[in-house]
Amino acid sequence: MERKSIQPFYGIITLGLEKGYEKVKIEEDEVVQCIQEHQDYLITNKKIYLSASISNCSIVLSGQIEPHLSIRFINYPKFELEPPVLKLEIEELAKKLMTTFQPNRIVIEYMDELIMLEESSEIDPRIINSQ
Repeated sequence: MERKSIQPFYGIITLGLEKGYEKVKIEEDEVVQCIQEHQDYLITNKKIYLSASISNCSIVLSGQIEPHLSIRFINYPKFELEPPVLKLEIEELAKKLMTTFQPNRIVIEYMDELIMLEESSEIDPRIINSQ
């Protein structure tokens, strides 16, 4: 048995399963298909293997309870990459998900940084906003 150890790295994209605030449902299988197409592109064109773990979750804030997908990436030791390359590829996938599914915003969580990609400053009307 061979053992390989590398420094840990993770990135998580949190994607709401509603288009904007229109209450139009985004189907999980459509998101999975989009991710797989992007993975195939990366393998074919860049020899990058971006494995994803996908879990269902809900974001709760005031009156908002919105189903989300948590899409987690690690620096998989079999296909090790430098963290800046992983961050770049994860952010490119997040941009593709935004273009394809049109959520208002996506958050990417890294071990050392949080990034929010936002289409507009609009807030979900189900959230009490006292600003």
